[in-house]
Amino acid sequence: MRFLLRLAGGIDRLNMWIGKAVYWLALLMILFGVYNATVRYLGSFIGQNLSSNAYLEAQWYLFGIIFLLGAAYTLRTDGHVRVDVLYGRLSPRGQAWVDLAGSILFLVPFCFIVLWLSVQWAAFSWQTLETSGNPGGLPRYPIKTVVPVAFALLLLQGVSQAIKSAAVLTGDRRPDADGGGEGFGKVDTP
Repeated sequence: MRFLLRLAGGIDRLNMWIGKAVYWLALLMILFGVYNATVRYLGSFIGQNLSSNAYLEAQWYLFGIIFLLGAAYTLRTDGHVRVDVLYGRLSPRGQAWVDLAGSILFLVPFCFIVLWLSVQWAAFSWQTLETSGNPGGLPRYPIKTVVPVAFALLLLQGVSQAIKSAAVLTGDRRPDADGGGEGFGKVDTP
C-alpha cells in the first residue's frame, strides 16, 4: 500500500502543479477579453476593424483549456459540486466507501470512454491539420488535443482518489490526512 500511496501522492502533485499553472491562463484569457472589448469599441469609433476571429477564438480556447485541465485539480481539491445529503452524514469510512465506489464504477470508466473516443478525434484533426471555419481563425488540432490530455489527468486523479479511499478502508491512512497536498478533503488554494 505504501507504493500505491506514493503513486497517489505523485499524481496529486502533478495535478496540483497543473492546476496552479492554469490559474495564469485565466489572467491571459481576461487580457484577451479586455483587448477584444476595447478594440471593438475603439475600432467602431475610428472606423477601423482592430479585432480578428483569432483573438476571439484564443479567448474561447483558453477558457476550454482552463475548464478541461482544471478538472483533475478540482477533483483533487474536492471542489466539484457534491450533493451530500447523505454523504455528509456518513462516517469517514462510509465516505471512503462512497468515494471508492464512485471512482471505480463511474469516474474511471467514463474517463476511459472519453479517452477512447477523443484520441481518434484529436488524431484525425492533426492528420488534416484542421483549422477554424472562421476567416482568420486558429488551428483546431491543438485545442482538440487538450481533451484526451485532460481526461487522462482526470483518470489519473480518479485512480489517486481510489487509492486514498482504499487506504482509509484498510487503515493505512487517516481520513483527514493531508500530507502536503496528498490527502482527502479541501486543500488551501493560492
